[in-house]
Amino acid sequence: MHIAAITGTGVFTAPDVITNAELVTAYNAYADRWNAENAAAIEAGEEEAKAHSSEDFIVAASGIERRFVMDKEGVLDPARMYPRFRARADDAPSMMAEVAQDAIGKALAQAGVAAADVDLVICAASNMERPYPAVAVEIQDLIGAGGFAFDMNVACSSATFGIQAAADMIAAGSVRCAVVVNPEITSGHHEWRDRDCHFIFGDVCTATVLQRADDAKGAHFRILSTRCATQYSNNIRNNNGFLRRTRDQQEDRRDMQFMQNGRKVFKEVLPLVSDHMAAHMAEEGLAAEDIKRLWLHQANKSMNAYIGRKVMGREPDEAEQPNILQDYANTSSAGSIIAFSKYSDDLAPGDTGIICSFGAGYSVGSVIVERA
Repeated sequence: MHIAAITGTGVFTAPDVITNAELVTAYNAYADRWNAENAAAIEAGEEEAKAHSSEDFIVAASGIERRFVMDKEGVLDPARMYPRFRARADDAPSMMAEVAQDAIGKALAQAGVAAADVDLVICAASNMERPYPAVAVEIQDLIGAGGFAFDMNVACSSATFGIQAAADMIAAGSVRCAVVVNPEITSGHHEWRDRDCHFIFGDVCTATVLQRADDAKGAHFRILSTRCATQYSNNIRNNNGFLRRTRDQQEDRRDMQFMQNGRKVFKEVLPLVSDHMAAHMAEEGLAAEDIKRLWLHQANKSMNAYIGRKVMGREPDEAEQPNILQDYANTSSAGSIIAFSKYSDDLAPGDTGIICSFGAGYSVGSVIVERA
């Protein structure tokens, strides 16, 4: 058996920034437009008027201050409220593969590894561009990797589930070097016209290089243990699958984009995640004082604060539990990896931390790492 290690990470940041102020202005203009168009139905009690959003509401509900997106103009168009993505020829790189190439290039450079030495690519993401062929195989071809590749979707837990799969294969000896990449183009799957969630998501891509620890060329993190769990719930869902959207089904159904029952999610996911992490730590003989850092899924500031308190037995400080939510918003599976990539270099040899992500499914994955 071999020890798997994280030897490099990379982050692609989408080119456009949308501040809360800009988003609120666009959303409120959309709401006013919709209310005017449906005034008769609202007057008759057949429809409810859409309430305005506000910057204070967004920050209080989420802790988010801005987000990066691939297309700002389309999202902020009150008559549209979703991005404009150009159609791509079949022989052109897909958007997911294109952003993945950027993030992977940064991760490989940090690891000191050539793409030709990669023998496994896992594209692990919530928001897939197509059902087939696998985006991972396209990415494998685009970067010039060998071996094999496959897609994985466990919603916001996709990155940690992908890391477990890659680490297990490295430990077993079936691969030497793997890349887990998380291209999350959330803006195309998001419902920007829903006040309860219009502010949540942003676009990004992260990549993680895993190798046998013996092959690491520089500073790295040994993977001590991984743990994954799922428990079915459709309180977070997106019904816009290729079997659902038939040619004769063109109505504008709200459930064909991101949806969540926020109160139920908050109530049910928090104990699931905190209990999962506590059990994982106990299995490894780790107490709260042994954990130097928590790199959590960046879904909601209040959720992360609750989990941090439960796991650490006290209020973690910002250094112990870094947040990137205020700048990137919720980036689905990529959030915990952004936090790890940006806030891990300062740890000393022997320091231990936990990468944890959680989301629809319900799903939760945790990776305990030690600075080598």
